[in-house]
Amino acid sequence: MLNADLPWLQAPLADALARARSHALLVQGPAGVGQLELAVKLAQSWLCEDRAENQPACSHCASCKLFASGTHPDFQLLLPEALDASARESLGLPFEEAEAPKAGKAKPSREIKVEAVRNLLAFAQATSARGRAKVVVIFPAEALNGIAANALLKTLEEPSGLLRFALASHDSASLLPTIRSRCQPLPLPLPDRAAALAWLAAKGVDGAEGLLAATGGRPQQALAWHEAGLTDATWQAIPKRVARGEVAALSDWAPPRVIDVLQRLCHDLVRRSHGQPGQFFAAAALPLPKRAAPLLAWDAELRRAARHAEHPLNAGLWIEALVAQAQTAMMAAAR
Repeated sequence: MLNADLPWLQAPLADALARARSHALLVQGPAGVGQLELAVKLAQSWLCEDRAENQPACSHCASCKLFASGTHPDFQLLLPEALDASARESLGLPFEEAEAPKAGKAKPSREIKVEAVRNLLAFAQATSARGRAKVVVIFPAEALNGIAANALLKTLEEPSGLLRFALASHDSASLLPTIRSRCQPLPLPLPDRAAALAWLAAKGVDGAEGLLAATGGRPQQALAWHEAGLTDATWQAIPKRVARGEVAALSDWAPPRVIDVLQRLCHDLVRRSHGQPGQFFAAAALPLPKRAAPLLAWDAELRRAARHAEHPLNAGLWIEALVAQAQTAMMAAAR
C-alpha cells in the first residue's frame, strides 16, 4: 500500500484535483512537508479508473492496485540516483538495493541527468498501456541539471496524448524560468501546528514540540531527526555546548547538517539580540546577546562555508573550525 499518511495533504490534493488547468503542476513549498507524497497522490488520482470527479484515487481499482505495487506501466517516477531508494522506501514502493560504490567509482549523483530524461521521453512517446493518461513525477525538480532541464522543455510544453506531469520542489526559485512558466504552481505551505504535532505523536515522537520548532514547523524533517536519534533535550543543549567550544556537540553529523544547525543557532541569536524570541530553540536554551554585529559577521562566514559543505577537505578539522568560529562570535556578541 502506498505510504502517504500525511493528513495535511488532503485539502491541497482536493484543491489541485478541482482546480488543475494544466497538464503540468509544480508542487512547491518548504522541504519536509510532503511535496513528493502530494505529487505521487496526484499521479495515482489521475491514473485511477474508478474515482468520482475531482476526488482522490479510489485505491481499489486495477490501476490503483498496480500503482500501489509500483508496477503501473503508465507511471514514471524520476529521482536522482542518490535519492531513489530512500524516496521509494518512504513511499512504500519497491526499489532495487544499490551496490556499495567500488573504489574509484563515482558516488550516486544528486542530480537528474540528461540520460534519465531521455529515457523518460521514450516513455512519454509510447502509447498508454491502459488506454488512459500517462503520468510523470519528478522530484526534486531543482535536481534537473541544465542539460536535462532543457531536454525536458519541449515535451513539457507540448506533451503527446494525455501525458501529465507533477513536478515537486522545495527550491522552485532555482528552476529554469522556462520550466516554471510551463507549470501551474501548486503551493504547499507548512501544515497546521496542531495537525503536525498530532501526526508526530502518532509516530511515537517524544518532545515533538521542540523538534517541530527545531525544524521550522516541518513534521517530516522532525520525524527524520527523531528516527536518527536526536531528542529535544539534545537539541536544546546545542547552544550552550557550542558556546563552550564542545566540538562533540556537532561532530556526529555530516558537514551540510552542521552548517544548517549553526545557521539556525545564529538566526535565533540575532533575533534575541533584537529582543525577539528564537524560532528554532527554546528561550531557556539561548544566551542573551548584547550585540548583533558579531553575529551578522558570523552569519556571513557560515554562508561562505556552506558553499563547501558537501566536500570539505577534512570534515573533522572543518567542523572544529566552525565550532571555534561560533564560540568566538557568541563571546563577542555577549560583550
